[in-house]
Amino acid sequence: MASIAAKKAYSPSNDKAPLLPFTKRNEQYDGYKDASVSSAVFSISTSIVGAGIMGLPATMKIVGLIPGLILILLSGLLTNGSLAFLLRYSSASRSISYGGVISDSYGRVGRILLQACIIINNFGLLVVYLIILADVLSGSTKESTHHTGVLEEWADGQTWWNSRFFVMLVTTILVLAPLASFRHVDSLKLSSALSVALAVMFVVITAAIAVYKLVLGDINMPKLFPSTTGDASTFMSYFSVVPILVTAFICHHTVHPVLNELEDDTQSKTVVQISLALCTVIYVITSAFAFLLFGPDTLNDVLSNFDSDLGVPQSVLLADIVRVGYAIHLMLVFPLIHFSLRVNLDGLIFPSAGPLSLDTRRFSSLTAVLVTLSFVVAYFVPDIWDAFQITGSTSGILLGFIFPGALVLKDVAGIATRRQKVAACLMMIVAVCASVIALTGDIYHVFG
Repeated sequence: MASIAAKKAYSPSNDKAPLLPFTKRNEQYDGYKDASVSSAVFSISTSIVGAGIMGLPATMKIVGLIPGLILILLSGLLTNGSLAFLLRYSSASRSISYGGVISDSYGRVGRILLQACIIINNFGLLVVYLIILADVLSGSTKESTHHTGVLEEWADGQTWWNSRFFVMLVTTILVLAPLASFRHVDSLKLSSALSVALAVMFVVITAAIAVYKLVLGDINMPKLFPSTTGDASTFMSYFSVVPILVTAFICHHTVHPVLNELEDDTQSKTVVQISLALCTVIYVITSAFAFLLFGPDTLNDVLSNFDSDLGVPQSVLLADIVRVGYAIHLMLVFPLIHFSLRVNLDGLIFPSAGPLSLDTRRFSSLTAVLVTLSFVVAYFVPDIWDAFQITGSTSGILLGFIFPGALVLKDVAGIATRRQKVAACLMMIVAVCASVIALTGDIYHVFG
């Protein structure tokens, strides 16, 4: 096992990483190496563009269009920097997993803490995906207003077969569970490519509708900047966008499983940069045009806005294409997030076991338990914003910025420059401050 892992090393930086002695860390890699650059880009892009894109337009409503778009770009740049740190130290320590590189710097305790964060973050995302799927297909009720689901619309009302519970149950059993049963990420390359195509279709249709209405003069001037007046709750609300932005870009837990399967290890840095650039463009275009289209009526889950008349020809058809297309997109993202969740939970429970993909009993049991639990929790959680706030401001911040920054500050490989340490320190300080303020705002909102 050690000999296989020892051959697996990234080359994410032009800097020459020292060759450190390799020690076995029970990293569960079975030697599969068949993925191309394009399939890796699709896989990482699919894991990034998930539920976060549905919450981004609502952040524009809070902070304004211009600051919102700037924050998306900054989040993309920060994510690129943190991933560069992560892959550089993965190369130096010859680690083939996020847990492995953290273990190299912070030992078993650091690895356990990281795995716990990945489990919390990914499980929360799976719950969000199921909530959105239920909202889109079965409908949702927000503040006494019911937003009609696609199946409700087609049936001209609520029936037993388009009820929230039945739709979630059938989707979970017939679609999500089978997709989650693949043993290698590269097995999902076609579904990942389709998933990215569906996300692009959502962007194109949303942008086209917004442009059409702009030309007709049917769109009012959007909120460009946040209000300069207000009480403490207004100020706190500005930081509620941080967990959404963090959740939208978090892919650190998926990077290693995808890059492990690359035919050419030297393309790792290119794969990550292309994926982030593609997703940032999608986020910017979607957020801008969706906010232009719906303005102050933009909902936390922007897909719910598409249940109304869009004010364009073939409005109903376009709305259904958008909603059904993105529902399918989320179904295809689900197994990628589930893949990382399953591997890390297995590593936490069975740290000395062999590769999960080679143990059918263990693999099937964990898959069934995780899919079932995500279904149960999603049925009882009413709003994706609540899930975003919890995971984004806690485990998301830790995975995306605190752990990568901590690798640079510890610098067990002795490869960090003074500039990199300063950058890592600043990144961690900004992340911690934003997280604390966001959590404080949530508490203030609940008890204030």
